[in-house]
Amino acid sequence: MRERPSVDRRTVLLGGGTAIASLAGCISTSPTPPGNRGETTAASDDSGSDDSSSDQLKAGGSSTVYPITSKAASVWSSNPPADDEEYWGPNEYGIQTDERLATYWASKYGFEGDGTAPPFKVTVGLSHSGTGLEKLKNGLVDIGNASAPVSAELPDLSEEELEKFTNHVVGVDAQPIVLSKEVYEAGVEKLTAEQVRKIYTGEIENWSEIDAYTGEDKEIQAVGRAEGSGTDTAFRTNMLGGPDASMSGVDVRKGQNQQVKTIVSRSNNAVAYMALAFVTDEVAAVKLEFDGKVYEPGKNLADENYPLSRDLHCYTYDGTSEMEAAFLRMLVSEFGQESFVKPSGYAKLTQKRRENQLGKLPDPK
Repeated sequence: MRERPSVDRRTVLLGGGTAIASLAGCISTSPTPPGNRGETTAASDDSGSDDSSSDQLKAGGSSTVYPITSKAASVWSSNPPADDEEYWGPNEYGIQTDERLATYWASKYGFEGDGTAPPFKVTVGLSHSGTGLEKLKNGLVDIGNASAPVSAELPDLSEEELEKFTNHVVGVDAQPIVLSKEVYEAGVEKLTAEQVRKIYTGEIENWSEIDAYTGEDKEIQAVGRAEGSGTDTAFRTNMLGGPDASMSGVDVRKGQNQQVKTIVSRSNNAVAYMALAFVTDEVAAVKLEFDGKVYEPGKNLADENYPLSRDLHCYTYDGTSEMEAAFLRMLVSEFGQESFVKPSGYAKLTQKRRENQLGKLPDPK
């Protein structure tokens, strides 16, 4: 393993980055925190290898949900003590315990820890929503991360098959529209929903067709997510009218949010849609006018009427096991929302929604 540059402990555990309008930064892989005893808690790809160890919980899928679950897995595996107020500090959330983090949440379902080690390991793979849900259905992962509903990602499944998936919502994302800096600096600081639609359906092909643009004629490079990704499904549904809507204007597709950010940052003519957590100062997030209202990154993208807002899901299959419930209960709790959802750049669940999601989990012992 290559030696990592020296960074503070919070950066190592949770990752970081400065984002446009104070949004959270991008995380491409999750580093191994102190105390992990050499275990890898987050994989760089969702390989789905057949590791059926009974003391390991495997999650995989959406690169949009990945920052939440990979951060949580890193802290879970480091299993910080109760007096570690930076990463655990249960008293701050009204939790009365002197147990380590993973030991506490796992003990709610009868799992016992062994010293500093967590009662079971958590690994998180990275691909996209459709892949994660297929692997969940096939028993290759325990939790399928998805940024779109399973009914949209796997539309060929019967109602009977869909009912086997249990939807656990862990946060809310608001997809921004992002541009290459050169386009933004040439005057395109806002797009209308109709302009975005026309770009992605091939009706607008040159930036000179956008009135605000003051630069030289330049063809538009429309970047899309891979078909089957939750981000792509949500964009088609919310902006183009349905999950299978035509997108003939797309020039290139990328499988992960990280790749979309890279191509936009390295281009001088690109437009893309991506998860909020991956917006950094390397790309320009623009205002979007929709039905006469302007939505602006860093201000009101969390508005319930924002057309590109979507839930972030951690699906389980054929019920929810106690191991799955222990990890999910941590994510949905006030502690998890503050520690893993909010720092990833996403909106926390309201108290009512948290209570609803907790109600889907098996009762603690």
